[in-house]
Amino acid sequence: MRKESRVMKQCGLMFKGLNIDRNSVLHKTKLLLKIYRPVVWSTSNRVFEVCESAEMYCSRTMEEALEYLANYAPDNEQERFSERVKSLFETQWLILLIDNTMNKIYEYPDNGQLYHEILSKQYLTVYKYTEFEMLELLGLERSTYYDKKKEALDLFAICLWGYTIPSMRGLLGIGEGSLEIPDFFQIINDPTNSRL
Repeated sequence: MRKESRVMKQCGLMFKGLNIDRNSVLHKTKLLLKIYRPVVWSTSNRVFEVCESAEMYCSRTMEEALEYLANYAPDNEQERFSERVKSLFETQWLILLIDNTMNKIYEYPDNGQLYHEILSKQYLTVYKYTEFEMLELLGLERSTYYDKKKEALDLFAICLWGYTIPSMRGLLGIGEGSLEIPDFFQIINDPTNSRL
């Protein structure tokens, strides 16, 4: 059995200190990172669709189209448009949370930039690098790469669930002292949800 690294020991202490269940949070974190690319791709397409549908109602300007939808459009059109816009804002929050968390990872004093690069290239960039490309780019041995990737995922989970989400509770509409997270994060736990 391999010896636990100093960073993994520190992560264990941070999970305990933040009163976070490591296994549960790591599972959610991996799912979140796996859906990031398709969500961002889908969002970029949906933004154009929402703009086009808003402009369709009033061809002059986006402001006039939105005013029409808000004040004059039939209720079913307003609801459908509202749901699409809400979905975009929820996705934007997800992207903001990931970005803020990645900034914290980058600033981590012990290999933060390496962890940031591993997570970015493995989960966030448009191009998904293969294992061979990752090893080549980072100049790491295979076993070292997997150790660093595991450390990076632990740190990401700590930064996201222990620091980023709690610091943004007010912006996300979560009450003080509440352990709940916004409903739109619950889609991660529902494999049948078509929004993924």
